[in-house]
Formats: sequence, structure tokens, C-alpha cells
Amino acid sequence: MIRLISAIVLALLIAAPTLGQQFVVGTYKLISLVPEVEGKPFQSMGKAPHGYLVFTPTRFITVVTAENRKLGTSVDAKAALFDSLVAYSGTYRIEGDKFIFNNDTSWTESVGQNYQEKFQLSGNRLTKTLGPIPWPRDPSKTMIRTEVWEKVE
Repeated sequence: MIRLISAIVLALLIAAPTLGQQFVVGTYKLISLVPEVEGKPFQSMGKAPHGYLVFTPTRFITVVTAENRKLGTSVDAKAALFDSLVAYSGTYRIEGDKFIFNNDTSWTESVGQNYQEKFQLSGNRLTKTLGPIPWPRDPSKTMIRTEVWEKVE
């Protein structure tokens, strides 16, 4: 009997992260993206970026593109497309009100980095907040990024 109980407890401990993450599993469409640098809005992706966030029980994928993108045929136009894209994926876990992400694929190859984002789930809306962190374009400045996603499936 003790072996049976021990096996059940072990199985629950192994499955716990997956069971605990089930409430976020799904596909989300980007509603808003608001980065602030030194407390001021910075619209690097324009006023209406597009994107999707997919959570499986253990992995995530995020793709966001800026508004008004155009097909790139020249080197400069292709570079502008790269600068108007965010894409990364990896594993995640939930600890309280935080996502702990570990990138294993990234459009900038910033892989192997763990980072945390606070989150709030309200109905079918997921709000994620990153920061304050050093701003990647100028680490002497501070950035906070807030994203609002709506579950579509």
C-alpha cells in the first residue's frame, strides 16, 4: 500500500507543472503591446502590431510583427523587416504570478536565457509584463513592456 501511495505521489509531482499550466494552454492573439522606456511609451512596432502566442502544456511560441510591413526585395528592405519582427520559443513554467521562460529558439539567437514575466489572466485576456529591465538598445535606460493577449482557441 505504501508503494502504491508513493507511486501516486511521485506521478503527481512529475505531472504537477503540466497540470498547473493547463489554464494558460491555448492560442492567443495580440491585442496591445506597450513598451515604455524611462516611463515614456516607445512604439518600436507601431501603434497596431500583429502577433500570436501559443502555449502548449510545456512549450510556448511567440511571433509579433510591426504594423505596415512591406515585402522586402532589397538588402535595406529586408533589414527593416528583421527589425520589425519578434519571434522566439522555448519551455516555460509558472511560479505564482510569473512565467519563467527559457528560450531555445530566437530571431536574434538569444537562446539559453531565462527570463520572468508577471502575468494576470482575466477571462480570456492574458496580460504579461516584463521588467523593469535594462533596455536592449541602451542598457543605461530602463524598459517595461506590457502585452495584452486574447485567447482565440
